[in-house]
Amino acid sequence: MPPKSIDDIVVDLTKIVDWARDNRSRIGYFAAMYRKVTLAIREAIEAGEFENGERMSRLDVVFAQRYIDACAEFTAGTRPTASWQISLSAAQRRRPIIMQHLVTGMNAHINLDLGIAAASVAPGSEFEGLEEDFKTINDILGRLVDGFADDIAEVSPWIGLLDRIGGRTDNAMVNFSIQVARVEAWNLGSQLAPVPKSEWKPIVATRDKWTAGFSDFLLHPGWLLSIGLFAIRIRESNNVLRVIDVLSD
Repeated sequence: MPPKSIDDIVVDLTKIVDWARDNRSRIGYFAAMYRKVTLAIREAIEAGEFENGERMSRLDVVFAQRYIDACAEFTAGTRPTASWQISLSAAQRRRPIIMQHLVTGMNAHINLDLGIAAASVAPGSEFEGLEEDFKTINDILGRLVDGFADDIAEVSPWIGLLDRIGGRTDNAMVNFSIQVARVEAWNLGSQLAPVPKSEWKPIVATRDKWTAGFSDFLLHPGWLLSIGLFAIRIRESNNVLRVIDVLSD
């Protein structure tokens, strides 16, 4: 079987979104957003925005496959990484707000999966040569941020309440920074790249434990923020299909 392409990944992500729609599952929230990001990266590769488009295609495939595999393991009743177990399990509950579903997904995928994927496609001395293209992804994500904020506000009109309750320094959820997370992903990749894959397990396990702990905090941020989350949840759309559609468009 030939290696997967980004087109294959888009098909697989679409299957997850379709499964989530059929099952009214909140797993579809992150899947819908992630499919949109994947399409944007594919367009950037085709437009020549990366120094090495072929390598970025491989990185995108390896990166996305970790999420696709985690979803398959979870829905089959087996356990993915602890980071994904927490995020995907949260999708079975009504209490987390839409932002919590998205941010725990980003946390698992960026803080854990991205560094592993980067070291996989650029091992050893190749890793440093990946840096500029790695930074370009930040620029692409930055272009998408405003659109995602508008999407979330459409189905969660009181999401801005978190800013007023927690403030910029205290609210880890609202201030979760993709750029900071990618720095952490780069650091993980830097740890893994020079090391044989046979020695990755303890490094990955340590990062997985930390990432899972951060997701747990994002889901249970203390009583003050929890009050704000409850108020936001009351005003949010309960229509899973509508939320998936808004995040997909």
